Formats: sequence, C-alpha cells, structure tokens
Amino acid sequence: QVQLVESGGGLVQAGGSLRLSCAASGPTFSMYTMGWFRQAPGKERESVAGINSSGRRTYYTDSVKGRFTISRDNAKNTVYLQMNSLKPEDTAVYYCARGAVAFYYRDPLGVTDFGSWGQGTQVAVSS
Repeated sequence: QVQLVESGGGLVQAGGSLRLSCAASGPTFSMYTMGWFRQAPGKERESVAGINSSGRRTYYTDSVKGRFTISRDNAKNTVYLQMNSLKPEDTAVYYCARGAVAFYYRDPLGVTDFGSWGQGTQVAVSS
C-alpha cells in the first residue's frame, strides 16, 4: 500500500503563495497519475489539478487556472502544487492522491480515478 504524505500548508494572506509537496512511498511512483484535491467545510471534495505519469499532461479546474501549477519529480517520488495569487475561497484541506490504475489519465480527473490518498494539509487564506 502506497503512503502519501503532504506538507507545505499553512496560513497566508490573500495574494500570497504556498507550495504543497506530496512524498510517495514505493518504487512505482512514476507509473501513476497524481492529483491534488481540496475539501472546504461543508463542501464536497473537488479536483484541483492532475498530472500524468510522465508529467507531460496536466489538468486544472477552472477556478485555479493561471494561478496554480502542478509538477512532479519522479526521481524524488514527489508531486508539487505551486499556488500563487491565493484567494480566501482557496481555503480548504488539500489532499494528494495517486491514480487507481497505472498509466491511466484523462481530462478532467475525478475522485473515482484515484485509489490512494494522503492525510491532507490545511491551507487557510485570510482576506
């Protein structure tokens, strides 16, 4: 069972930046699509961004396009989410996830496309 550990969350003022990281265990990281999701209080978990196994294809939900960038380093078993121009509505717990099937990718990606999840990291943006 893969383990995913997120880090980099915190409290930031509107307009600021944060970089989330997600470190994965095991030797098969480079075979799987990775994704970032978020869940705000009282709301459903939503897909934020996804990246295919090679890193050549990415997906973003409309509300973060132009502000967030997903990337991965397969040599370090790590996926990143660079978040710029943060807004109060970005406040949520952010989760890293690994695709359920090796080498599978589609656009857009949804919760059911992922089989392993991290514990989440809190991001809070003050106005």
